[in-house]
This record gives sequence, C-alpha cells and structure tokens, in this order.
Amino acid sequence: MVFRMRKQPLEVMEVDTRWHLDKKVPIALILAILAQTGAALWWASAIDYRVNTLEERSKSRDLIPERVTRLEVIVEQLPKTLDRIETKLDRKLDKK
Repeated sequence: MVFRMRKQPLEVMEVDTRWHLDKKVPIALILAILAQTGAALWWASAIDYRVNTLEERSKSRDLIPERVTRLEVIVEQLPKTLDRIETKLDRKLDKK
C-alpha cells in the first residue's frame, strides 16, 4: 500500500503588525502608566529648577575673587588716605 500526499498550497496567515488597543488592556494599567509619566515629568521639571538655581549660584560665586581683589586694593590704600587726612588736619590745627 502506497500513500500519496497531496500537494496543497499552504495557507499564509496574515499577521496584523499595526499598533492597536485591545479591550483586554485594563483601564487601570493605562491610568497607572499615565500617572507614572506625569510623575516623571514633574520630577524632571523639579530637577531642571534645581540645576538652574545651582548655575545661578555658581555664576555669582565666580565674581567673588574679583570682589575680594577690589577690597584688598581699597584696604591697601587706606593707610595712605588716613595719612593724608591726618596731615591736612595737622595743618589746619597748626594754622589756628
């Protein structure tokens, strides 16, 4: 007894590769994902605010050495200024 197999064309199943939302996805899952996304955006905006604040502080601290240098120059000139004032006062007092 010999069996012969029939040659039948294979059926090709089409697979839908497009994105779709099925009713099997629970609404709680969708809400949880939305809540997490909102929380992540909120966190990112808070980080952005903190980074901006630190950058502003850093810029203001960059000016400190210049200010200190200017103050040092002023303090170095104080004895000379005081000597001139004393000299002028002595002259005024001597004239009287």
